[in-house]
Amino acid sequence: GKAIAVLGLTFKPNTDDMREAPSLNIIAGLKKGGASVRVFDPEGMDEAKTMLGGVDWCSDSYDAVTGVDAVAIVTEWNEFRALDLDRIKSLMKVPVMVDLRNIYNPKELAEAGFQYTCVGRASGSV
Repeated sequence: GKAIAVLGLTFKPNTDDMREAPSLNIIAGLKKGGASVRVFDPEGMDEAKTMLGGVDWCSDSYDAVTGVDAVAIVTEWNEFRALDLDRIKSLMKVPVMVDLRNIYNPKELAEAGFQYTCVGRASGSV
């Protein structure tokens, strides 16, 4: 199976609220598909631990993406907008990013060497 990093577990940024968080279904689906899942959230880790099992809890975003085949941005925390993309790319096995919150500019990600997928807008638009 593939290794996938999930960045952002909480329902929204700046909270530890996990109720109805999309990450729960996403992670369940990834695990069902045979993926191993590495997770990080700036505030929601303790709360998430009461609801999620069978994942690797990571100390930060860079730890989470180490050795993975893809990274999914699930909650739009500001710290995820400020990630060092070159460092992220160098740590990943395959530079694939699925941005479920459209926090990145597709052109920038392409220029940084990522295979980038976002939701709700045309790929490659600027």
